[in-house]
Amino acid sequence: MKISVIGTGYVGLVTGTCFSETGNMVWCVDVDEQKIENLKRGIIPIYEPGLEEMIKNNFAMGHLHFTADINEALKETDICFIAVGTPMGEDGSADLQYVKKAATSIGQGMTRHMYVVDKSTVPVGTAGMVRDVIQSELDKREVNLTFDVISNPEFLKEGTAVSDCLKPDRIVIGTDSEKAVKVMKELYSALVKRDDNFIFMDIASAEMTKYTANAMLATKISFMNEISNICERVGADVDKVRLGIGSDSRIGYSFIYPGCGYGGSCFPKDVQALIRTSRAMGYEPDILGAVEKVNFEQKKVIPEKIKKRFGEDLTGKKFAVWGLAFKPNTDDMRESAAITIINELTRCGAEIAAYDPKAVDEAKNCYLKDNARVSYADNKYEALKRADALILITEWIEFRQPDFEEIKELLNQPIIFDGRNQYDRNVLKDKKIEYYPIGVKVESN
Repeated sequence: MKISVIGTGYVGLVTGTCFSETGNMVWCVDVDEQKIENLKRGIIPIYEPGLEEMIKNNFAMGHLHFTADINEALKETDICFIAVGTPMGEDGSADLQYVKKAATSIGQGMTRHMYVVDKSTVPVGTAGMVRDVIQSELDKREVNLTFDVISNPEFLKEGTAVSDCLKPDRIVIGTDSEKAVKVMKELYSALVKRDDNFIFMDIASAEMTKYTANAMLATKISFMNEISNICERVGADVDKVRLGIGSDSRIGYSFIYPGCGYGGSCFPKDVQALIRTSRAMGYEPDILGAVEKVNFEQKKVIPEKIKKRFGEDLTGKKFAVWGLAFKPNTDDMRESAAITIINELTRCGAEIAAYDPKAVDEAKNCYLKDNARVSYADNKYEALKRADALILITEWIEFRQPDFEEIKELLNQPIIFDGRNQYDRNVLKDKKIEYYPIGVKVESN
């Protein structure tokens, strides 16, 4: 099949590449001409395991094309995915300006019947807006072309996006067209072998499904973080509580690990967008509001523990930070807890030596570029030198079994603040390391 994908961010680039991997001809489109030229040269703008090699292979075989000219892509294809960003607007709602621009370009450039697929995460009603924009452009051209608008939300997880795309656990498709159903089933037939993995529904329900899924996962995270804060105050072990409830098949273990708050491009934005959508309909979403509030406050927990241990004035103190990305196996720092934690500590006078396997450039060039109190190490142990404590923020695999004797040797004093509860409390107690995971009270120094 011949497919165009508008947008070469995480969703667009992964989706287009994976479709080309199964033998389809794919044109990836982006308005950023430098980005397109870089992709042609094999320079990939994001880190995602397995993606770079797949892009290079399919580009070399001629299955995958990159262009800044959408008309070039549209004249070759019958299916066009809209996979542009929908950033959070000033009021918390989804900013649909790039979706509108994509729809406008489709209406201006399409030359045959087109299946237009909304892959971006968008609020309910967006498909109708896309339909109206395309039709308006066709009317201006005075051409009688037909098209279908389909909602096909993505459920990719950064760090495992390629695997998620090639081996999806479900394909949600919202459409009112039987022809569109057949086309989408044919497109995904190489990836999905069982009919029960296809879930067909109306467009509004498909649009709502993605927001609901992310809001549910965010709710589990914030719920467990609230439980961790209660455990800290009553003297319970939140990790044992997690085991106790996770063994219940109705609850399960996924997304109930206490931590220093969720981040990334999806959960914060989508929870806020769903709140704004709900309020626009005259309904106050109390649970979602609490989820957002708990997450906002949870990112302050580690700095508060540190200030309780070392005092409010951290001038002259240095802290090693392991992990900057919002999760492992990505370089994405959007809404990462590391930003809040580092900025609060440096505001109090501390110096930071940070290390992350992939996200250092993101920190230097964007998220922490104006923070002069942050330096960057080439490896995890270098960051520890002459630091007063280690702060673990991102659970990269290389942090799971460090040399604790080396940590003790390099730190000024053996103290670890763990924002992801990675280590065994008893092991660190035996090694005479002060250990403060989420859910453990810090006594004032």
